[in-house]
Amino acid sequence: MLKLAIKDLKLMIHDRRAVILTLIVPIALISLFAFAFGGSGKSNDTNPISIFISDQDSTEVSRNVISKLDTLKSLDIKLLPLENAKEEVKKGSKVAVLALYKGFKDSVESGKNYPMELFYDQSRQIEAGLLQQVLFSNLMGIIGIKSIKGNIHKMIDEENPGLSKKELGEIYTKVDEQIAKFEKSDKNPDKSFMGMKATPMFSTPENNLGLVQAVAGVAIMMLLFSVTGMGSGMLTEKEEGTLKKLLYSPIRPSSILFGKMTSTIIVSIIQLTVMFLFAWLTFGLDIFIDVPSLIVMILSTAFACASFGIFIASIAKTRKQVESFSTLVILIMSAIGGSMVPIFIMPAIMQKIAVVSVNYWGIQGFYDIFWRHLPISDVMIRVAVLLGIGVFMMGISIKNFKKNILTIA
Repeated sequence: MLKLAIKDLKLMIHDRRAVILTLIVPIALISLFAFAFGGSGKSNDTNPISIFISDQDSTEVSRNVISKLDTLKSLDIKLLPLENAKEEVKKGSKVAVLALYKGFKDSVESGKNYPMELFYDQSRQIEAGLLQQVLFSNLMGIIGIKSIKGNIHKMIDEENPGLSKKELGEIYTKVDEQIAKFEKSDKNPDKSFMGMKATPMFSTPENNLGLVQAVAGVAIMMLLFSVTGMGSGMLTEKEEGTLKKLLYSPIRPSSILFGKMTSTIIVSIIQLTVMFLFAWLTFGLDIFIDVPSLIVMILSTAFACASFGIFIASIAKTRKQVESFSTLVILIMSAIGGSMVPIFIMPAIMQKIAVVSVNYWGIQGFYDIFWRHLPISDVMIRVAVLLGIGVFMMGISIKNFKKNILTIA
């Protein structure tokens, strides 16, 4: 029995594929998910939340508030006119826009609710919730005491109309001294009077956010596995001698590659179409919001994924190499690209790395259509990147096809 066990262990050690699947893949995925969820050991640092601020009051008070908010490590602030900022939030460039309306200074000084509104993207609900907490706690520290002073001064004026300016001034001074002592005691006054309104950018979404994430993320990840299997078919044909027979025929070598590419793209289009139709029929995903944009996204995603499948096959020398390498690469791409973990909950560094993944551009494109309802001109940005990725990988595939696949022992 022991000899049989030792024999199996020796066989596994000499099987690179088995070693990769047993050791390297789990280690890589553990590391990836640890980074994705911010598992950087003992560090308590959090990623800054990116927001726009629109200052429509343009007073010293509003500018002072913005300046102090900008010093916070938890916020990444950019000033922009309100309508432009709202359009950018709809496109997903930042979490929200905080609008400080006209009369902000007067409201602060008189102790009234602040005329401000937070427009946020519900697809980034977790970040939006954290943002509201950050704004509440810090705005109280920045302007809360001044607002309380204004409230008290106003109340004194209304209840003592017969007092002279001198007498009122003396009362104000004593009140301000007491408030200053209260401020130094680090007590937090009630924030309920702030009156900041939080407004979702997509008030009546036709589709469920989780459904869009699930369908788009899983569809692209499974498509990558499918096209890799089709691409590796070229290596199977080489190993079985079918490719050698094709090369002896009048068919040009390049036609073999493009034929495989064409069939892979067609299958990719069919697979994506069936997945979206299934989501529509079974879960009610409204796929007819923008049919032209959806068709363009399906075609570009299919092309990019098919190119990836051919690319993986072209850089390998055997089918087993394709199976081992593709499993690792696809899982990593799916993890960093948003198929497994939504992009918005990842650390900033992971969100930047995500742009190298086909999954990222595909998922964001479907988000633009089903959730953000962006026009096709904005969706074309994602389409252009996917086509660029596909063309780049096809160029490498053509070169490696001649080097690896056409080499006949």
